[in-house]
Amino acid sequence: MEVKLVVRTLELIELFAQTRRPMPLTELAQGLGAPMSSCLALVRTLVARGYLYEVRRRGGYYPTAKLHALSGQIQAGDPWLEAVRPHLLALRDAANETVMLGKIQDGAVVFLDVVESTHPVHYAARPGERRPMHTSSVAKAILAQLTPADRDSLLAAPDYTRYTDRTLVTRGALRAEVERVQAQGWAANVGESVADLTGLAVALDLGGEWYALCMAGPTPRVWEQRDQNLRHLHAAAQAIRRARAV
Repeated sequence: MEVKLVVRTLELIELFAQTRRPMPLTELAQGLGAPMSSCLALVRTLVARGYLYEVRRRGGYYPTAKLHALSGQIQAGDPWLEAVRPHLLALRDAANETVMLGKIQDGAVVFLDVVESTHPVHYAARPGERRPMHTSSVAKAILAQLTPADRDSLLAAPDYTRYTDRTLVTRGALRAEVERVQAQGWAANVGESVADLTGLAVALDLGGEWYALCMAGPTPRVWEQRDQNLRHLHAAAQAIRRARAV
């Protein structure tokens, strides 16, 4: 169950990330869909805590560097993601496609880290973004590693919304696809969530928890060169396993 005040605070941060400019109180309230009184109370609290400042009188509010500094300190204290990131960078450089580390969390796929391609046209994502399980190569790769009971429990969670004519819209179709993934050792999403977009993924067991490495981009680059791309994915997964074993 979501906590409304926490959700609104996070939405405020995301709103600034989208607009990247100072905003007056009225615009903040509109962007959040919140009453002026509630928005004013939230802004005053964040100003008092040093997270927002007023750029000039009636000139709008903008985040200070405090949030960025705290985020850097938190990230530096995460030895797990810090150890994986060099391998994600190497994988991105090898294939020059956007690469992600993901896992299944609360009925959806969450991206824990993302390194984007340098191609002008590429798949764009951010850490923390969530994706539906039934259209995700990350989910398929992980589901293929689970026991039948655990797999069936997770397969009951998606709502199987159709996004394209290739979307798997039934539990049976997704179960059959996961069985194919189990046999071949890798997973794909070819136009199931967005037309002309392909994702490839391989599972990664780290400390008894299943994750997946994923590569995503335009189908002509990612799917049509899948043999080479899969070699890059498997090599990166193996390098992460070796590094964790040291």
